[in-house]
Amino acid sequence: MKITYATMSTDNEEMNQAYEQALEKMKPRLGEQHGVIVDGEHRTEREIFEEVSPIDSGMVIGRYAQATTGDVDDAVRAAKAFSPEWEAWGWERRRDLMLAAADHMDTQLFELGALLSYEVGKNRLEALGDVAETVEFLRYYARQITEHDGFVTPLSSHGATDANMSVLRPFGVWAVISPFNFPMALAGGPSIGALLTGNTVVIKPSNQGALMALEFHRVMTEAGLPTAALHVVTGGDEIGDYLAHHPDVDGLTFTGSYPVGMHLYRTVNEKRPKPVVCEMGGKNPVVVTASADLDVAAQGIARGAFGLSGQKCSATSRVYVEDDVYDQLVEKLVDVTESIRVGNPLDQETYMGPVVDEAAVDRFQKAVDEVKNSGGQVYAGGHVLTDGDMAKGTFVEPTVVSAPLDSWVWTEELFVPLVAVTKVRSLEEGLALSNDTEFGLTAGLFSGDEEEIDQWFREIQAGVTYVNRAAGATTGAWPDINPFGGWKGSGTSGTGGGGPWYLRQYLREQSRTVIKS
Repeated sequence: MKITYATMSTDNEEMNQAYEQALEKMKPRLGEQHGVIVDGEHRTEREIFEEVSPIDSGMVIGRYAQATTGDVDDAVRAAKAFSPEWEAWGWERRRDLMLAAADHMDTQLFELGALLSYEVGKNRLEALGDVAETVEFLRYYARQITEHDGFVTPLSSHGATDANMSVLRPFGVWAVISPFNFPMALAGGPSIGALLTGNTVVIKPSNQGALMALEFHRVMTEAGLPTAALHVVTGGDEIGDYLAHHPDVDGLTFTGSYPVGMHLYRTVNEKRPKPVVCEMGGKNPVVVTASADLDVAAQGIARGAFGLSGQKCSATSRVYVEDDVYDQLVEKLVDVTESIRVGNPLDQETYMGPVVDEAAVDRFQKAVDEVKNSGGQVYAGGHVLTDGDMAKGTFVEPTVVSAPLDSWVWTEELFVPLVAVTKVRSLEEGLALSNDTEFGLTAGLFSGDEEEIDQWFREIQAGVTYVNRAAGATTGAWPDINPFGGWKGSGTSGTGGGGPWYLRQYLREQSRTVIKS
């Protein structure tokens, strides 16, 4: 059974049965207390953060010890001390461990997916995909380092007396700061890249989503990862900032908001140069031309806008439609939107679950109010949902709006299930509006014209691009299929996660010359 974001279906009875059994199996684990993990030691005597589920605020997911600066110091110290030994393991041995971890995680796919649904409110397909993507990161990056022979490259020589080579080596201690929305894949993916290439790692996950980072640590250590190679410091923003700026941290991968990412990008290197890899979100556009299949476009826009309740940095948020087909597209998009089942994501029929917390509900309400106050129109949705069991959680409707182009709903990353649509006169105007943003993460086009497609690819300013994709107009990247990384204000590295160049950023080159006597 192949699981990806683009190929999964709720029609698979075997999958549904396994997932529902896992829900019951894992429910007794909810509410456990978890410590900060430093060199295998679980430190629980700390201030506690209580994480509740967005499905039901009465459901406690976990109680997490909040790391002190001393815990971070100890974790970094242990990681630094072990770093030479970890590099000395050699890439083949580290690769074999990653492959063993992939197999181990695969056997727990449904249990981990069930916990993920409880924790952040993903439906079963999104939750299973999050875990399956992490498994694929382990396997794909293992293939990459094998294909590159550990990034050791023989070079030319002046003659018979000299031997030269390029060797890519780890930086040392790598920090990973991960978000709530892909709590396994975005804690795991960067950590796997860093570990495989010989760096030791300290993870600081979001408190909302911390359980999956702790589960990632468990799986890796059960697969044989030495305790000093990977540490988890749960805590708030202050601890993340302290870790990122720690003098003995040699590199950083951050996934989160543009303001925080830019702060880190500007300040982490103040005392010495070090790699700072930031993925900072998007305001992702779609252009629909008059030649498009409008049914495919409506389906792709809805899936891109409302998957995971719009809480993806790749979520479809702006749609520019050629005026000849605008009314038809909006009608079809409204029909698809109104057919979406919103509710408990643990139910098989549910497509869209809750947003993550009350702050997200507030952002949603403010955006809807802005549309109305600016003279825009709500075509579908627009309401906070409080009927029945939804009153226990944080549920809103999938929402389609139009708004004047000077409204901030066109420019601010909302992270809620709201998509804005407007008319354009041509592909050229759609491209100009699409590129008029500080972001450049993902983008989509729906067109039946090859010349339009070629022009769009040449001119769109985004790192991840899709044409005529019903599975998600701007979403659904998968390792070894769609490398995921942004341009402009969406990313700092110029390489995509799950792509052929990703591991390179965790390594630095050493030129080696030996003169033979």
